[in-house]
Amino acid sequence: MHHPKIFLRLFLGFLLAFGLLCAAHALPPSLDNASCLVCHEGGKLKQADGQNRELHKVAPDAFAKGVHGKMQCVACHTDITDLAASANAHQTSQPLKKVDCAACHQALWEQAQKDGKAAEKPRLGVVADNIALYQKSFHAKPNADDASKPNASCDNCHDTHSFQVPSTTLPNDSPERAAWRLGIAKMCGACHDEQLEAYSGSIHGQEVLEKHNPKSAVCSDCHSAHAVSNTSGDPFKLAISNQCGSCHEANLASYKATYHGQISTLGYAYTAKCYNCHGSHDILKVSDPASKVHVDNRLKTCKTCHSGKKDLAEAPAGFISFQPHGNHHDFNKYPQIWIAFQIMVQLLVGTFGFFWLHTLLWFFREYKERKLRLSQPHIELDALPAGVAGKHIQRFSPIWRLAHITFALSLMILTLTGMPLFYPDAPWASHLMSALGGPHIAGAIHRVNAVVFAAVFFWHLAYIAYRVISGWKDFEFFGPHSLIPNLKDGRDMLGMFKWFFGQGPRPQFDRWTYWEKFDYWAPFWGVTIIGVSGLVMWLPNVFGAFLPGWVFNVAAIFHGEEAFLAVVFLFTVHFFNNHFRPDKFPLEVVMFTGTLSVEEFKQEHPLEYQRLLETGELQGRLVDAPSPGKMKASRVLGFTLIVFGLSLLTMVAIGFFTSL
Repeated sequence: MHHPKIFLRLFLGFLLAFGLLCAAHALPPSLDNASCLVCHEGGKLKQADGQNRELHKVAPDAFAKGVHGKMQCVACHTDITDLAASANAHQTSQPLKKVDCAACHQALWEQAQKDGKAAEKPRLGVVADNIALYQKSFHAKPNADDASKPNASCDNCHDTHSFQVPSTTLPNDSPERAAWRLGIAKMCGACHDEQLEAYSGSIHGQEVLEKHNPKSAVCSDCHSAHAVSNTSGDPFKLAISNQCGSCHEANLASYKATYHGQISTLGYAYTAKCYNCHGSHDILKVSDPASKVHVDNRLKTCKTCHSGKKDLAEAPAGFISFQPHGNHHDFNKYPQIWIAFQIMVQLLVGTFGFFWLHTLLWFFREYKERKLRLSQPHIELDALPAGVAGKHIQRFSPIWRLAHITFALSLMILTLTGMPLFYPDAPWASHLMSALGGPHIAGAIHRVNAVVFAAVFFWHLAYIAYRVISGWKDFEFFGPHSLIPNLKDGRDMLGMFKWFFGQGPRPQFDRWTYWEKFDYWAPFWGVTIIGVSGLVMWLPNVFGAFLPGWVFNVAAIFHGEEAFLAVVFLFTVHFFNNHFRPDKFPLEVVMFTGTLSVEEFKQEHPLEYQRLLETGELQGRLVDAPSPGKMKASRVLGFTLIVFGLSLLTMVAIGFFTSL
């Protein structure tokens, strides 16, 4: 009785199922990745005419392992909204819209920042930074053959369907980064085939392509990955040495100590960089006979710049043994450089160790006595003779004062123009060099003042020779007027140290004190060392014709370290002895006025005062005190020089500690 109802229900269910099935077949196919891979996995599509059309082949496994593996194809290919329509477009060879990787990633990064999730997605930020670098790079510029396309786009370097760059936090020899780095050269070589051929034969290329050493240099280490720039431009030239130095740290440090490296560090691109000597893509070991820096090829390499044209004289034979990477750490390899550096270090330590200790002890002792004198009533024990009070005694003639001011000014200008090269990494160095007009102008100023400095020195030698020869019979080599050190100077120095510690009275000095004699004789050593070494570096083509190349390395050490000694000594010890000690502070103007008050003369040089008084010569040496105008001008000049000197000293100190 119920069979008809059951049959009816089954029939209706069958109709419903059939309708649903038909409806399902009427819907467009799914747009998931599996549907896309039906065609793209094989890389071919059979067209209506029965011919196969080549498609972009996508390997499912590689895609799944890539950074985009969890994304749907249509997330990037946004113009595909209907699989059937897309298939029809493929059939008729209608091009789909090109995917814009940069716009997509920038939008994702902006959205992450807007949602406050930037910290959770740091790689998006890295990609955004890389996009910004790429957009300014040589690759992003329009191609010369087809201006509608860039020189290279993202997918020229990155396979977007299997893209997976390992994190930079991983070491280069980790399996992930090793595999990635070992493929970079061939990837770049797809466009740069000539460079790849040269690289393949280089020491770097052999390590990467033959020995599979991921630590060796690949294209992106030198050219960067995204900020690829024109290799003929100054920015690239200035950056490349630091790129080389990221692996060759010791060689970069020694290069920066040379003139070539100093100029480059200051931001000027015209001196030799690593690639000028070693090559770029075809770098070989120094021991390789084909290397540009092999001993048999070195002079030819130097002559590519030092060709005798323009302002560079032709490289002489001595350039072959110059050590551009010589250092003072390795005695076995660079004995001359090591010895030269040790000599200068001992000289610096000995000079500063003694005189800075001398300065500190003197300051504390004199400061203590000065306070004591000021706190006690003044009693004049030894009154000056009649007619002497208020008078001055002539101490320096006009010619000596002119020589002093010329010497001082030329030395300060030499310091100003030489410091940027000695401390090119200092924060003030590039700004100062720019203010001086660049290395060429600064070098010209430096050499002019070196000639002036040397001229004053040689004039002085000639004057002394004249005095000795003309007054040979009466000349006293060790008399009270002589600047030659004698036994009394040694006794005075010991007496001063006893006085420093309160173990004896202050010594009685004659015409010259022992520290004044040191100040006099130090330039004889200093000017000789600085002058000769500077001349060698000024005329390398002349001296390189008959001297070995390591002489230039030694000359650079002597010149720089002796200049450092002179500058720091003058603006610390010399300034203290003459201006900053309590009895002289803040300024002594005798070298500007030429005269000294009799009261001060008696206090500073009591033995000479007593001798002149006893022989009756004192009256003949007396002069009127300088006019107020002359005193004011002398103080202005003195303070100006002191401020200039202390400014230079501050810059040297900043440069010194920066270099450490």
